[in-house]
Amino acid sequence: MMNLVRSPVSIGLVGLGDSGLNLAHVFDSTPQADLSWVCDPRPDVRLGLRSRFPNVHATADFSELLDDDALDAIVIVTPDSTHFGLAAEALGAEKHVLVDRSLALSLAHAHELIRLASSRGRCLMVRETMLFHPAVRKLKELVDVGELGDLFYLYGNRQTLTRMRSDENVLWSLGAQDIAVLLHLLEDQPIEVWARGEAYLQRGVADVVCCYLRFATGISAQLHLSWLDAHQRSSLTLVGSECAAVIDDLHPERQLTLYKKDATTVPTGEFGDYAQGRLGDIVCPPLPYEEPLRLECEHFISAVRSPGLARARASRAAAVVGVLEALQRSLANGGASESLEGSIQSSVPTPLFGRPTGTRESVLSGGFPNSQT
Repeated sequence: MMNLVRSPVSIGLVGLGDSGLNLAHVFDSTPQADLSWVCDPRPDVRLGLRSRFPNVHATADFSELLDDDALDAIVIVTPDSTHFGLAAEALGAEKHVLVDRSLALSLAHAHELIRLASSRGRCLMVRETMLFHPAVRKLKELVDVGELGDLFYLYGNRQTLTRMRSDENVLWSLGAQDIAVLLHLLEDQPIEVWARGEAYLQRGVADVVCCYLRFATGISAQLHLSWLDAHQRSSLTLVGSECAAVIDDLHPERQLTLYKKDATTVPTGEFGDYAQGRLGDIVCPPLPYEEPLRLECEHFISAVRSPGLARARASRAAAVVGVLEALQRSLANGGASESLEGSIQSSVPTPLFGRPTGTRESVLSGGFPNSQT
């Protein structure tokens, strides 16, 4: 199948919440891209876009993007429940696709999208902006060369005081990026997970969740996700035998800090020796000043020209969905352990929170619920 891509790459963007607007600005200011279409069911939002992007076509009808033979790629920034339906139609129309946060709500649907992209020779990617963060990229280099020694465990905090959502819980809203980073750093998939949470403000929609992931290597990871904290936090700590590394996205001067360890063996005589750890040097490696979202958009454009570049990322994005799906089952079962021994297996798609999986028709007739993503 032919993969003729224009230069610059023609982009259509669906969903004009906060994240959608950010992406629109980035693509519009990227020389390799041509922002040609925006799609949103809200007339006032489309009207407001005219002054910002006067040369961009605005519509409420997703089919107009599908029918435009001059459009190369579609970027989907809508609620997670709509991703599968919209992405499947876009790939079926032979468009390259970038999906925000989660590829789908089930591993079975994620694998179906990957198969469809492969059969059409099209690029399928998920927006995992933290993987392009300079601190994450540097930490990955340090992990790969063994700078941290043997890896013990990781823990992350992603907490904010934000608008509540009714179409998804905090696990799917905030957890996808952190899980993508974990799988990227460790190049592994967990064999066991569990999650416990509370729904304080909306019945049946967890707004605080604690997650646990265990890997076959003995490495474990814990995540605390919250929509309710007064203090915003976005941090990840990786503890190894030689060094602990902390990524703090909210401190520009110390986005990555390394805490070197100075372990010594202390003789005790009768009861044997014991190891005593002391804090050594504290180092903040210099990081390049780069905008992660712009790097990711440029990577997507490169992948549109060479779809094979995105295959590994699509597979990891599916693994993220598998982990989220298992954590969701654990959450629904009061924190019961979910085994993922061997590999993350496909499962029958089931709607979250009693809601059906979205399609283009349901989305465009009812609007994008809580479309601040």
